[in-house]
Amino acid sequence: MTDSLTLLPAVDVQGGQAVQLVQGVAGSEKTFGDPRAAALRWQEAGASWLHLVDLDAAFGRGSNADVIGPIARELSLNVELSGGIRDDESLARALATGCRRVNIGTAALENPAWCERIIAEHGDRIGIAIDVRGTKLAARGWVREGGDWGKAIDRLSAAGCRTFVVTDVKSDGMLTGPNLELLAAVCGRTDADVIASGGIAQLDDLRALRDLVPLGVAGAIIGTALYVGNFTLEEALEVAEG
Repeated sequence: MTDSLTLLPAVDVQGGQAVQLVQGVAGSEKTFGDPRAAALRWQEAGASWLHLVDLDAAFGRGSNADVIGPIARELSLNVELSGGIRDDESLARALATGCRRVNIGTAALENPAWCERIIAEHGDRIGIAIDVRGTKLAARGWVREGGDWGKAIDRLSAAGCRTFVVTDVKSDGMLTGPNLELLAAVCGRTDADVIASGGIAQLDDLRALRDLVPLGVAGAIIGTALYVGNFTLEEALEVAEG
């Protein structure tokens, strides 16, 4: 097992633009321009992965497929694609972009049997996004609450899920630091890789996450902190890789 942390810079796309939301709330976004330019910037800075999100698809109000598809197909990054993937048709479209992995979010709550089937069919190309508010799962647009997050982890681990992307909704976009206790608790329930999402504000946060690598934290998604200039991706990679 490697002791380095894989970093996934985030490019969240809304209305054709790269944005960052606060706590996943529509209308809270700051806009950062052309998504492809952002993705290229992270690739040139040394990223090996990209966390690419279609926010309009996630909120059920449209699609940015014409922007997202070319990024996934044409860049050399491994792309983790999220947003609005909740049935066979949307999954097929996402996989057809050539992305390395798709993240299933709301559908994991609403249709766990479907998630189990697609994990069986597609293996490690399927990741499950676990968005947590307190002890509960947060669902579509982070407005509704689902069931107990631990039960979801148990069921989908048993189905063979190899990657969970774990977001503490309260910390997302807030630059308040990652929820280390939650991440350690998730690692304690699964042998799958755990990707930390939300709250990363400074390089010390990445150092703290790197300490959790032996437990199963394999990567970290960084968004707002990069876009507002708290640190550079080069600095972050140096910390993450040790």
